[in-house]
Amino acid sequence: MNEFEKDPQHKSTDMIENIKGFTFSLGFFLLIFFIGVIISVID
Repeated sequence: MNEFEKDPQHKSTDMIENIKGFTFSLGFFLLIFFIGVIISVID
């Protein structure tokens, strides 16, 4: 049992962290994707 599960009041911040993590990975994926597209267009 980790320290965050002791306090149920922090569930909303958990969701915010999940959203931040999701948008970061999505943005990172799109960045890699666009770099690939740009390289394809240049070649």
